[in-house]
Amino acid sequence: MKHPKSVGRFISCVYRDFHKYMHIQLQEFNLGSGQFHFLMMLYRKDGVNQETLAEKLNIDKATCARAIKKLEQQGFVTRKRDDQDRRSYKVYLTEKAKKLKPKIKSILHNWTDVLLKDISKEEEKQLYSLLEKITRNATEHHERR
Repeated sequence: MKHPKSVGRFISCVYRDFHKYMHIQLQEFNLGSGQFHFLMMLYRKDGVNQETLAEKLNIDKATCARAIKKLEQQGFVTRKRDDQDRRSYKVYLTEKAKKLKPKIKSILHNWTDVLLKDISKEEEKQLYSLLEKITRNATEHHERR
């Protein structure tokens, strides 16, 4: 079926603009636009092992390990051996990262405000519903392959 517009192109544009926005907003904290995803995961559940982080963020283990190492060097996280699996490390937020949480949340809320400018509450509900379906379709497609 031929589509007049590309959904992927629009999503890609928003994604790139989001990372530009985050790069600018996070500079003062010496955080990269890719690093904050790890902090957000840890804000939801602290003390997760690196493998779980990689899986949840849908990235390979090597990329995850490099990002965690950089966050550790910057003082945002610490790694501790997992008592249940001595080969694995659990990642924990430091006080420095915990203090940053309200600021990061505020930055994200501001980005959402930018995106939803001039969108009615009904359109917003519809948008979220459609995005959830698109995400589910993409995930199911990926998992089948």
